[in-house]
Amino acid sequence: MTVQNPPPFPNSSGAPTQVAFDRIELGRILGLYGRMVAAGEWRDYAMSFLRDRAVFSVFRRAAEHPLYRIEKIPALRQRQGQYAVIGMDGRVLKRGHELVPVLAVLERKLIRPID
Repeated sequence: MTVQNPPPFPNSSGAPTQVAFDRIELGRILGLYGRMVAAGEWRDYAMSFLRDRAVFSVFRRAAEHPLYRIEKIPALRQRQGQYAVIGMDGRVLKRGHELVPVLAVLERKLIRPID
């Protein structure tokens, strides 16, 4: 009888193969998304989980470029902050270490004067 060693795990280094939003982060993002949909501002979204970042993209219509991208980049955790809101033109609107203050830049879009 021959004894064979099992093949090693594909990612034995301990580093994750992709970055994702956890349940609390996703709950906060989807809560904001729901309020913006109810206000008629946003209509669709997409999520991408890549090797170095997780991206939540927001669309006014499905066939357009995203209005905003909410990104989580763990490599920037110790520097600028791992969360960022990026506009349609690629400008960083807000970056930080915590998600709630970063999302506040989008919350202001809900506040409008009443005529």
